[in-house]
Amino acid sequence: MTDIKSLNRAELTEFILEKGEKKYRSDQLFSWMHRALADSPEKMSNIPGSLKRIIREETEYTSLRAVDVQTSKEDGTQKFLFALGDGNVIESVLMRYRDWDSVCISSQVGCGMGCRFCASTLDGCVRSLKPSEMLDQVYSIIRITGRSISNIVIMGSGEPLANYDSLLRFIEIINDEKGLNIGERHITVSTCGLVPEIRRLADEKLKIGLAISLHAPNDKKRKELMPVAERYSIEELMDAVRYYFDRTGRRITFEYALTKGFNDLNEDALELSSLLRGLNCHVNLIPVNPVRERGLKPSTDRAVEAFKTKLEKNGINVTIRREMGRDIDGACGQLRRKHLEDVLNV
Repeated sequence: MTDIKSLNRAELTEFILEKGEKKYRSDQLFSWMHRALADSPEKMSNIPGSLKRIIREETEYTSLRAVDVQTSKEDGTQKFLFALGDGNVIESVLMRYRDWDSVCISSQVGCGMGCRFCASTLDGCVRSLKPSEMLDQVYSIIRITGRSISNIVIMGSGEPLANYDSLLRFIEIINDEKGLNIGERHITVSTCGLVPEIRRLADEKLKIGLAISLHAPNDKKRKELMPVAERYSIEELMDAVRYYFDRTGRRITFEYALTKGFNDLNEDALELSSLLRGLNCHVNLIPVNPVRERGLKPSTDRAVEAFKTKLEKNGINVTIRREMGRDIDGACGQLRRKHLEDVLNV
C-alpha cells in the first residue's frame, strides 16, 4: 500500500501516471490533500471515481482521529491526543499567541532518548512516525479548530533527528507552495543533541530554526539528566552547533529546563554564560514540568529570575518561556501516558 500523503509532488505525479490517470490529476490530488486538507478521497469533488477507487484500494490515506482534546481555561492552549492507524496514540499542541498560532507536533510514538525530565521517554520509543502522520497532526488541528497555523515546532514526543528522512519529507511538503506553504523560517526542530545528524542537517542548508535541549552547563550534570550526553560531549555538541550556524546563518536556541537546586545555581549560570559566549544564540529558560515518576522539582520564580539576570549581565540573550496550558496535561507525553494508564485499568 502506497502511503500517498507522504509522497512529494514529483513522486505523486509518477504514481498518477503509473495508474493511467492524466498528469494534471496529480496537482489536483496534491492540493486536496495538502491545501484543502481533505480527510478522505470522498471529499474531493473534481477527482474522478476511478482515481478515488485507486486511493481507497491501493493506498494508505492517513487521517488522524482525535480521541481526546484538552483546552486550557487560562490561555486557550489545546492539547490533542490522536489515534494512529495501528492503535498507537500521539500528542500535539495548539498554542495561541496574540498575533499567530503555533502547533507543536510529535515525531515518534514515545521516545528512546531517556531524558529524566520528560514523560515521553518513560516507556521508550515504540516507532517513528511517517511523514503523513507528522503532516496530519497539523492538518487535523486546522480541521478541528478552523485556526490558521503560521508556526510549527517539532518539539513533541520523540527525537526528530532520529527520524531524519521523515522529518525532511515533512518539511518539504509543509513548505510546498501548492500545500500549506509554511515557510522554513517558521519551522523549528528541537533535538537533544544528536551530533552527526545536526551536522547532516546543517549540510541541507535549510532555513529552519534549530533548538538544542541543553539543560546543563557541563558534561557531569548533563549526564545525570540526559543519556545522550554519554554519547556526545558538550564540546562535540557545541562544535556541531557552530557548524550549523556557519552553514545556515540561523541563530541557535538553547532550551534549559531549570531544576530546583540542581542546575539553577549561580555557578551554573556563570558556567553556561562562558559556554555560550560569542555564539549567536538565544536561551529559553523553562521551569521543569513535574513528572510524577521522575521526582524533579521546578526552580522557584526567584531562582529563575536570578538565573536570567546573571545570563543577561554576561551578554547572553535569554527569555523565560511562557508556560502555556498549565492547567491541562501540558508536559510532553503526559496526556498519552494518562490515556494508556486508563486503557490498562479498564
